[in-house]
Amino acid sequence: MKAEKLFLQLLLIYICGYSPLQAVDLPQVADLIIVNAKVYSPPDNFYEAIAIKANRILAVGKQAEIEKLAGAKTRRVDAGGGTVSPGFNDAHVHMFSGSESLQQVDLLDAVSLEDISHRIRSFSIANPKKAVIVGRGWLYGFFPNGLPTREQLDAVIADRPAVMKCYDGHSMWLNSKALAEAGITRDTKDPENGIVVRDSKGEPTGVLKESAMSLADGVMPKLTSAEKKDAIRAGIREAHRLGVTSVQEAGIGLTELEVLDSLRKSGELKLRIYIALEGHPRMTEEEINLLDAMRAHFKDLSIGAVKLYADGVIEGHTAALLQPYANNPIRGLPEFAAQDMNRVIAALDRHGYQIMVHAIGDGGIRMTLDALELASKLNPAPTKGRRHRLEHIESISREDIPRFGQLGIIASMQPFHANPNSNIFNVWAVNLGPERASRAWSWKSIQDAGGRLAFGTDWPVVGLDPIPGLHTAMTRQTLEGEPAGGFVPEQRLSLREALRAYTSGAAFAEFAEREKGSLEAGMLADVVVWDRDIFSVPIDQVKNARIVKTIYDGQVVFEFK
Repeated sequence: MKAEKLFLQLLLIYICGYSPLQAVDLPQVADLIIVNAKVYSPPDNFYEAIAIKANRILAVGKQAEIEKLAGAKTRRVDAGGGTVSPGFNDAHVHMFSGSESLQQVDLLDAVSLEDISHRIRSFSIANPKKAVIVGRGWLYGFFPNGLPTREQLDAVIADRPAVMKCYDGHSMWLNSKALAEAGITRDTKDPENGIVVRDSKGEPTGVLKESAMSLADGVMPKLTSAEKKDAIRAGIREAHRLGVTSVQEAGIGLTELEVLDSLRKSGELKLRIYIALEGHPRMTEEEINLLDAMRAHFKDLSIGAVKLYADGVIEGHTAALLQPYANNPIRGLPEFAAQDMNRVIAALDRHGYQIMVHAIGDGGIRMTLDALELASKLNPAPTKGRRHRLEHIESISREDIPRFGQLGIIASMQPFHANPNSNIFNVWAVNLGPERASRAWSWKSIQDAGGRLAFGTDWPVVGLDPIPGLHTAMTRQTLEGEPAGGFVPEQRLSLREALRAYTSGAAFAEFAEREKGSLEAGMLADVVVWDRDIFSVPIDQVKNARIVKTIYDGQVVFEFK
């Protein structure tokens, strides 16, 4: 009878021209199923298995139900009892500088000045043909007074220019050869919003802060378009290895857009990239019109935001504070005057851009919140609504915590920035003083007051791996478990809260919550498989888990072997 019924249905399709989906309720066959799993879908759903068809999730549910969707050609993945979760969506990266850093001296996890010196020396010996030795990742806390000197770098490499960016990207360390080639002397003037650090005799020490880093542009190697493409290809592979299937690029320009579009056209852009264009304090209406034209030209790239900087960093005394630093009479180095920020943000809001603002100190945070609130009063609400964002939010005034929820502003934060190492205790907290340091990275307070969280790494400020960030968000401790009671422990999150911020929260931050960030039928098939059930281990052991499979757009793009 079943065969006869199917024959009649198919005959009806042939005679009437109906499509099979219209006329026949046939079950779909999955291309891939994952079984023996603990499938977690934010905000709070758990399943036993998941089925994928093409680039979408076909179904989630009990294993017996999902097994019925398998056909002869269906790939079956046994998760071995491990967690299956949405692919990570890093809400704040610098994809180009991060990808390029994979071929530079890696100082991110160096543990001392001696370790830094060893890494630079080893890299220079291994790369004798490199005209300039470039690296990144040093921490302020490894140096007396929080800053290195050219003499320390000269002792490691003196025959070629050497340029080492700080981990936060807001300070640069040059040896004497690099200073000379850049033409930086005691007579060099500080550029606007920048500082050439000098010794007691007025001589450059080798450190450039903020916009002064541009003085070294002529020394830095210039990558060709082909080299940039190779770097991004390597960055995509790194993302897949770590379970990252989406990233949100925090500020690029025309050259980078051309590279991404070329990779898209060749089918090599196997990473979902939401893009912020670069803005600046003196933007005119004509310049915003140019951004509009750029967005229209690259319509097949996901361009939706503009990135601005309110201030610098606390370690370098350049983050904008409401009151002077505890150990310095200045209040920082804000990028904007308040009236300029009000004007630029109102104009960008009027053009329909999402606005991402780097705001670290309580002064920079308040100025930005004020400007965003003013823009909402001046301009009609855009069709898709406002989802403006503050990036980083390291030290916030108590009065401003509830404003994220009240104004609908997203708190885009990078939990591993709060990794309580010597840099935090010996420099960051000392610069602020104990009262302001007690509100360090207040993500739970913001969430509890109604604000939305989106988590990321700020790669290459820290590594692209989300797992250390999850550890910090949950424990407020280093990976070694220090300090014993946690650093500002009242800001700890649960595993589910931290995962949501890295998946569904990040998707919401880029207006993509209907497409990704959860594992439900119809959503994009961006999925990661863990080597264990991370919900059944103590929270301080989640750091030991690893991603064993990454599925992007329905295809397995990484397998741990």
